[in-house]
Amino acid sequence: MTSPRFRLIVLGVATLFAAVASTCAAPAAAPRPNVLFILADDLGWGDVGFHGSEIKTPHIDKLAAAGARLEQFYVQPVCSPTRAAFMTGRYPIRYGLHVGVVRPWAQYGLPLDERILPQALKEAGYETAITGKWHLGHFQPAYLPTHRGFDHQYGHYNGALDYNTHFRDGGFDWHRDDKVNRDEGYSTHLVAREASRLITEHDSAKPLFLYVPFNAVHSPHQVPENYTAPYSAIKGIRRTYAGMLAAMDEAIGQIIGALEKKGLRDNTLIFFCSDNGGPSPGVVTSNGPLRAGKGTLYEGGVRVPAVAAWTGKIKAGSIVDAPLHMVDWYPTLLKLAGVSLAQKHPLDGRDAWPAITQGAPTPHEDILHNITAIGGAVRVGNWKLVVNGQYSEVEGGEGEGTPKAGKKNGKKAANGAADTTRIELFDLKNDPYEKTNLAEKNPEKVRELRARIDAYAKAAVPTKQAPAPAGFKSPSVWGEQ
Repeated sequence: MTSPRFRLIVLGVATLFAAVASTCAAPAAAPRPNVLFILADDLGWGDVGFHGSEIKTPHIDKLAAAGARLEQFYVQPVCSPTRAAFMTGRYPIRYGLHVGVVRPWAQYGLPLDERILPQALKEAGYETAITGKWHLGHFQPAYLPTHRGFDHQYGHYNGALDYNTHFRDGGFDWHRDDKVNRDEGYSTHLVAREASRLITEHDSAKPLFLYVPFNAVHSPHQVPENYTAPYSAIKGIRRTYAGMLAAMDEAIGQIIGALEKKGLRDNTLIFFCSDNGGPSPGVVTSNGPLRAGKGTLYEGGVRVPAVAAWTGKIKAGSIVDAPLHMVDWYPTLLKLAGVSLAQKHPLDGRDAWPAITQGAPTPHEDILHNITAIGGAVRVGNWKLVVNGQYSEVEGGEGEGTPKAGKKNGKKAANGAADTTRIELFDLKNDPYEKTNLAEKNPEKVRELRARIDAYAKAAVPTKQAPAPAGFKSPSVWGEQ
């Protein structure tokens, strides 16, 4: 018969072995996700099937059904600023890219002292690739994708190129690894083919970051006729646009199909959205019931269709109503990849993962839609203030976007001139389509939100405005000097 002390010793040893065994048997940390980030160009909020469009988008809709629809997802009013916000996690007012787009041979680009997403992910062992439109500067080699953290580059540097010839303003703009490439074909097809190739040939031992910014469905409106055939009921340029969207949807299906064939779908976070609201709504695009479109600070200009999917991590068929912004993907992806957020420049983006996966509220106290020389807009909770009027540069060069003195519409400014500022306040919870201006009824709320706009305006740096020099002769190939 064993003694009590002996039995205690045996029990202790057994417990110790059980603990060790439990530790050894514990599952390893989940592998870092592959990331497939798909960006459409000039796609309207109402043009996807899951928002009721007459244009068929079965592959985008299937992705939405497999994941979450981000129904209050914001971007910048035009494309280069949105791409910069994604790359940096910072509002474009921080580095001067908040007004307009980077034009061909403009003598600037996304500043080189910005730490951008592919650089951070590459440092963490990711293979990084871009197939599609860069649009963040190409006037010097240091600004090109393969000098900014991308292992692979394919596509074009500028927007609005011919889909078939790949020319823009007399220059040929198609490249592989930042060297001229003469692949022939419709650009949407080529972008999808290259993205699929990269997936097929990817070494699965490493995580993959694949950024696919299509030039579709941006003008010029061009598409093979077989894509417009199903849309004979749609008239005018919108019929061509419908075909272009159908071709892009098909391309997205091919890319996701390549992921599935490679066996990477289950550990890949896929995100899809547009870079800004649809232009010419009602004629070319549709922003549904949202007000206005591309280039404006109303919902139709800055709220876009957005979908996030990751098998087993994001609930299929879920709806995310928390307001989120493109800047949020930078910190979100770096956290998922286990990459440090410590860096020189502070972030505007916030970790959106709890909102996407757990129904948490927005991580933002406010969301800045933009500050320009003629206006600004900010959202705080369900309130949104839009200021359109006289904005000018601050003396001393602190930056564009500080409003001139002035009290209310029609009143005299401090200098005696008429103040033409128009101020609109909307309650987006009860008026998501911005039909009722509540500014006069809520002066305190106007002052609160105006103070936030003014604070952002004072922090804005001067907009970068450096066109090609006088007498500059554009090379026959973009990127060659």
